[in-house]
Amino acid sequence: MENKPPPRERYRAAMLLSAAGDALGYRNQLWEYCKSGPQIHSELQEIGGLSNIGVSLPEWPVSDDTVLHLATAESLGTGKLHEELFMELAARYVSAMCDMEGRKPGPTSILGTSQLRPGEPGGYRIPFNPTATGCGAAMRAMCIGLRFPRASELPQLVAVSVESGKMTHNHPTGYLGSLASALFTALSIQGVPLELWGSRLLEALPLALDHIQSTDGDAKRHIEVWDYFRGSWERYLTQRGLIHGSGPAAFPSVYGPAERDLEYNSWSLDGWAGRSGHDAPMIAYDSLLGAGASWEALCSRSMFHGAACCWGVHYGLSGVPEGNYKHLEYRERLVAAADALHRLAWGTDQ
Repeated sequence: MENKPPPRERYRAAMLLSAAGDALGYRNQLWEYCKSGPQIHSELQEIGGLSNIGVSLPEWPVSDDTVLHLATAESLGTGKLHEELFMELAARYVSAMCDMEGRKPGPTSILGTSQLRPGEPGGYRIPFNPTATGCGAAMRAMCIGLRFPRASELPQLVAVSVESGKMTHNHPTGYLGSLASALFTALSIQGVPLELWGSRLLEALPLALDHIQSTDGDAKRHIEVWDYFRGSWERYLTQRGLIHGSGPAAFPSVYGPAERDLEYNSWSLDGWAGRSGHDAPMIAYDSLLGAGASWEALCSRSMFHGAACCWGVHYGLSGVPEGNYKHLEYRERLVAAADALHRLAWGTDQ
């Protein structure tokens, strides 16, 4: 896969469906904060199911996650690298916070962006935050895998995902979620079997730790809480029978919405499934393992967790109701960002 560019349409599908999934899961504040899977499924049927939903304003806006994912993608689309890129990311994250009316950004993202100082030396760094364990960094990092999709680019993917995540969620549980989202997108492009993704994430964690130890003056505080993310993923992969990278995944015999609620909660940090940096990509991964080629099954199992981006890379827009993405908020920006990332990653407009 190192020398074979994926079709540009797959990049477009990845960006569009990540935003579509976000808008569907958010449902203008109605579903993002609902902890009951059965209730969401019941309400979905009441409005006619996925195929009956036209994702457009004003009923179906994107949330803060897509606004910040676009900020990440458009920063990467400038072609900047290293410190120049980190400064660009910081500036765009600060600017993006002006587009949060009705989108419910999390308190950690609000605090983190308020501490950024774009243009000043080191202005993309904020202090370590012992409570910054949330999923916000993971939700905006998928496009990093689109920019650095090759296996040989793993060190760049690690550095960019970690540094971008630390700009708001400067705690390993938070910013390693950013690494997971970016890595899973890259692995999807590489065609790596799903069953291997979790073990590949574990293999990438030492690179992330090396990066922290070589760049962060407060590395000791990171190391003290490093093991929670790794340990959580090791337990999950053991539970699914994937700890050694072989499959198939072992799911419970009954795994409907109510059962998934219990399962997802058991992985959570604070009893709110998908709210933290370790379990948001975990739920996305679990959903991809179980959904196969079905967009409806993917949405049933997980939304606004980045799963739709990886699914779009693999399957494109095939099987997705056109109304779910045709009139999506910021559609033109999403397509333009996808095209820019494809050109930079692969040097082609095809």
